[in-house]
Amino acid sequence: MKPTPCPCHSGTNYSTCCQRWHTGSREQPPPVQLMRSRYAAYALQLEDYLLATWHPDTRPARLGLTEDAPTKWIGLRILRDEVQGDSAIVEFEARYKINGKAEKLYEISRFIKLNGDWYYLDASGE
Repeated sequence: MKPTPCPCHSGTNYSTCCQRWHTGSREQPPPVQLMRSRYAAYALQLEDYLLATWHPDTRPARLGLTEDAPTKWIGLRILRDEVQGDSAIVEFEARYKINGKAEKLYEISRFIKLNGDWYYLDASGE
């Protein structure tokens, strides 16, 4: 059986990359890998994982991914990642297509450590 590439575009197999976090590993990923695993979760429509890794102060009640127009995630480029104590940022550019039209998302995601685990807090973009 041919290995499945990870949707986070790390160049590794899904089974050795983001799948472990998507399936409940207690190994804590650093913020840049948490961001990659969240990107992969969007690609795979894993809404429960996205909500579970979102800080409780900013987490929405639901995302409704299956109700949105189908999105094909086609590329991820990490531009910067910085960790300072219990806070971190990951700056990235994600490429995707909706209804065949190519789009680009630029974002600076903020992460915060809470009770030893990293969570996505919020983001700013252009």
